[in-house]
Order: sequence, then C-alpha cells, then structure tokens
Amino acid sequence: MRLALLGDPVLHSRSPAIHEAALAACGIGGTYEARLSGPAEVREACEEIRAGLLDGANVTMPLKAVALAESDRASDPAGRLGAVNTLFGSLGSVVGDNTDISGINHAWLRRGVPDDAPVLVLGAGGAAAAALVAREGSPLFISSRRPGAGSALASVVGVAAVEIPWRRPVDGAVVVNATPLGMHGETLPAGLLKNAVGLLDMAYGPAVTPSVAEMVGRPVADGLDLLVAQAAGSFEIWTGRTAPIAVMESAARSPGTP
Repeated sequence: MRLALLGDPVLHSRSPAIHEAALAACGIGGTYEARLSGPAEVREACEEIRAGLLDGANVTMPLKAVALAESDRASDPAGRLGAVNTLFGSLGSVVGDNTDISGINHAWLRRGVPDDAPVLVLGAGGAAAAALVAREGSPLFISSRRPGAGSALASVVGVAAVEIPWRRPVDGAVVVNATPLGMHGETLPAGLLKNAVGLLDMAYGPAVTPSVAEMVGRPVADGLDLLVAQAAGSFEIWTGRTAPIAVMESAARSPGTP
C-alpha cells in the first residue's frame, strides 16, 4: 500500500510514524511518504490515485480546499467544511473525505471530556469550523481575535453559535483551542480556562502546551489525541481495517518522533 501526506510544511509531521506503525501492526505492507506540496503536487497525487499508483493521501494546510477542488466527488463532511484531509480512489475516481469531525468526537469521548456542557470555540479557521460542526447540538460560543469572524464562520457551516469577544470566558464550558496558540509555548488569554470543565487543545508541539498543563485534574484531549483520531479515520477508509489506536498513539508520543 502506497500512501502520502501532502502539505507545506510536512517535514515536522508525526503522520508518517503513526501510519507506518499502524500498517505494520495490521500486517499490511506499505509506505507513507511526506511530500512537500503545493497545488500542482495535489493534482499530481490525484492523477496517481486515479491510475492506481497511489492508494491514498492525507492533505494538510494550506491545501485542503485545493484537494476538495481536485476531487471528483466529496463526502458530506468534506463538502460542508469546504476542506478535504483524506483522498482515496474509487472506481478510477478520486474521492475527497474529511476525518476532522469524527476525529474531534472520538478524541472528546475517549478522554472523557464532558458531553453535556456548553462549548467555547477559540478561532475562526478550518479547525474551528470542524469543532463547530462536531459539537453541533451543544450550546456553542465562538471567539476570535477578528471581530465578526466567528459569526461569519458559524453561518458558513450552518451552525448556531453565539460570538463573544476575544478573552471573555464562559464559565462551566469546555474550551476548544482551535488556534495555533500553544504550539511554541504561547498561553491562552488569562482566565479563559479558570472555570472550564474540559479542554480540547488542537495545538501540539514538542512539549505539553501551557493550556494542557493548566488543566491538571480536569479532562483534556490534546493535539496528539486529535491527530491520532484523525489518522485512525483515514487508515480505516484506506484499508477497511479497524485502526490500532494504541499502536498509533504510541508512535505519535514516541520521544523519537519529530
């Protein structure tokens, strides 16, 4: 099985280690290659999938919208989010899918993040869009450093959410950090987590983020939980096999993984 990751940057990604460990655990011969890519490389990968030379690909920023445009058809989640993170072949065509929504919910439940609390989503990009759709049905609040961006995003994905000013907490809420804050040791605005009942921190880096550290004693799903859950969704699409979550998580958290 030949798989690839398309994006820029990709050399830091833990996805190759995660997927190669999963393939080995399931006894599936194959490779997973990180390809530094732009739009032209996404088109080339789609042609490889149509020709049967590539079995599938993950797509990361900033190429998820490009992957949607290059797909012959798209799943409902991909169409709703306007983004594809998983490509696979079907009868000579390229199908674009998105495992962000299912990944968020899987990580949420696996780590015991409260399922009946209001949710405060921080950010107004693609990650925030996936969080809004994933938690649709909960009381939703959204906060962005760009006034109006949160309301606009909620409208685009068709989810009811109340925009509140950046830095304003919502007591008793689960906070979803859908911003890059924390990847390089940055902190969220003071007080946002003080009375939070849970956290989904999409940011991850070489060390525990300050937000995760602040939540000691409260349920947290971190960025690697989400990465593994997203990867598991892709793996199952490509192979038709149940993803070996424990093996994939071990590979993601291995000290030797980039």
